Amino acid sequence: MKRFMSIACLALLIGCGQNTQTDNSTQPEETAEKAVTHPWADKASYQNAPEVLKTWVDARAGTGEPVHWVADGAVYEYPSGKKLFGMIGFDSSTIIWPDEADGKITHLTRKTFAYTDPETGEVLTEYNGQAVTPIAYPYQMITYRLENNRIYGDVEQGVGERVQEIKSKDGIPYRQMGSGYIFNASVFLDFPLPTGKQYQAWENYDFFIQPEGSVDEPHQMGWQRYGALPPWAGMPDTKSIIQLHSWRVEGHDEFPEKLLAWAKEHKPKWLNPPKDIAEVRALQKGEAGDGWGR
Repeated sequence: MKRFMSIACLALLIGCGQNTQTDNSTQPEETAEKAVTHPWADKASYQNAPEVLKTWVDARAGTGEPVHWVADGAVYEYPSGKKLFGMIGFDSSTIIWPDEADGKITHLTRKTFAYTDPETGEVLTEYNGQAVTPIAYPYQMITYRLENNRIYGDVEQGVGERVQEIKSKDGIPYRQMGSGYIFNASVFLDFPLPTGKQYQAWENYDFFIQPEGSVDEPHQMGWQRYGALPPWAGMPDTKSIIQLHSWRVEGHDEFPEKLLAWAKEHKPKWLNPPKDIAEVRALQKGEAGDGWGR
């Protein structure tokens, strides 16, 4: 399956309690409240960041303690629309705001997704005699910046000689709608694989972020992918659509029961993000596992 998903959720994507403005203006009382309540308020990088960038980073990666974006959805045959598989998964994320005003805001994440039976919802381990391998990225390291009213996230991933940095070319446009934001990332992928084949796919992420406390779940995301099926599916000439719905949870006790049980048994490491950049550097010296970067 290899690079079947490159979730830059982005892999794959607030603890924002304020109604931030695109022009980066805030009311004095809002600024005072954020300075008191936000754990990174004394960091020069946080103080120097535009409000919309703070909103995005807080939403995607939290404000200190690890957060998790859980997801479920399905894989459909294209163009027939036949449901081939279900899918469940999650990413675990944390953020590093540096001391320096111009330092890199660094998002550390792990993500894993499993294919499920389209009718029973049970996680698949075999399909037509082929082993089904979950998608599993031991890490992705993303650095964020705001330029020209777009958020850019450069992604570092892979191991050994295949460690690579995927530069964000077009950025993430955003739009304020009422008191909330929509952040959109549409990714067009076209690059060679070690097998000599060309990897081609389209992925689209829509994050819907509302002020904290305004709705029951202020962090939501819709994701779609058009591309080839993984090799174990045995349909090399068939294209597919993946559709996932995702939302943020603050702890393991908020996971869907079936997803948490699967993760504890098969992917316990993924229940927490990398703790620091040193752990990422150690992982980069390892070996690529099935389902990512090899």
